[in-house]
Amino acid sequence: MQETSKQYDQIISKCRSLFMNKMKDYGSAWRILRLPSLTDQIFIKAQRIRGLQQNSERKVDEGEASEFIGIINYSTMALIQLDRGVVEQPDLSLEEATQLYDAKIAVTKQLMLDKNHDYGEAWRDMRVSSLTDLILQKLLRVKQIEDNSGKTIVSEGIDANYQDMINYAVFALIHLKEK
Repeated sequence: MQETSKQYDQIISKCRSLFMNKMKDYGSAWRILRLPSLTDQIFIKAQRIRGLQQNSERKVDEGEASEFIGIINYSTMALIQLDRGVVEQPDLSLEEATQLYDAKIAVTKQLMLDKNHDYGEAWRDMRVSSLTDLILQKLLRVKQIEDNSGKTIVSEGIDANYQDMINYAVFALIHLKEK
């Protein structure tokens, strides 16, 4: 499991770097996005991954990896939005946004380590396509929870679903790297 932690950190380092560079280019313009908009952005990325996995012809020269990175970063933004709320104007500096990003990832990684311990790294025997399907399932759950005004009766909340999407996307990127 120590290898998983190291691989996780390597993947997140790449995602974090992209997040920071986009913050330098665009600032925190993403802070105006409502949760359903972020969910839809993640959904688009997951649908594209599924399409790439099913279709032999590609018309855009970007593979699955960049889309999984997008899922990680948009899910992290969604977790931040859950805590901070939506704003009318960008309000975070690069430093503040990076601190929030790191905090959300730290909690999400700990969740992964805990689940990974209990499940015995079962994800290592899964296919990338199955991880994609699980992300899509989580997205459909999030959409339903959003339609229910964020309320659940017996199920985990939106935050847990975003965390699972991050972790599934990291697992998929580890698999893609090992190919």
